Amino acid sequence: MKRKILLVDDEKDILEFLSYNLKLEDFDVITADSGEVALKKLKHKPDLIILDVMMPKLNGYQVCEKIRKIKEFDRIPIIFLTALGNEKDEIKGLEIGGDDFIVKPVSVDKLIARVNSNLRTKTTFNSENQPNILTVGPISINNENFTVHVSDKEIFFPRKEFEILTLLVSSPNKVLNRDKILDSVWGPDVFVIPRTVDVHIRKIRQKLGNYSNLIETIKGVGYKFKI
Repeated sequence: MKRKILLVDDEKDILEFLSYNLKLEDFDVITADSGEVALKKLKHKPDLIILDVMMPKLNGYQVCEKIRKIKEFDRIPIIFLTALGNEKDEIKGLEIGGDDFIVKPVSVDKLIARVNSNLRTKTTFNSENQPNILTVGPISINNENFTVHVSDKEIFFPRKEFEILTLLVSSPNKVLNRDKILDSVWGPDVFVIPRTVDVHIRKIRQKLGNYSNLIETIKGVGYKFKI
């Protein structure tokens, strides 16, 4: 069965170009040229949403917030595709419920790779084997609403950091090499240098504060969550 993509952008040329290329990859593409139309087309039950930010009336951030309030779509992958490229815009997008943030212009190959990566993540986190709440030591991870509590204090982790932390915590005392982390979080079709994992681990440790030493570096190999 074809996976459904809801593609939202107020620029006709972009809609036509991206829709054509997504269909070449065997996706069923539903298009919307405004936030209002996008909300109406949720009735088609898409598997993933690609959402422009800078749109009149309802911008992408507002559309995302409305979608996340609908129970049926509170976990659907949402990729922001926008000309807004500074860190504040990206953080805002992730904080309100976006799963990925891609800056225009973007190559078709890169977009397809990110779409596939986010669809794989959805499948992984919807697995029956994935507990709704994972608690190890002082860390509690809720896979229903993607929240993390450290000693009962909620701490925000952007999607990729959340996925890396979940991967480590779900395999306590097991060493995970960088390639395993890259493949699990970004997928095999996305080219990401191993150094990217180190940068994300550093950010995770900063947020864990006094518990940062729970993530141990195995020199030349990778990382493990020790208990």
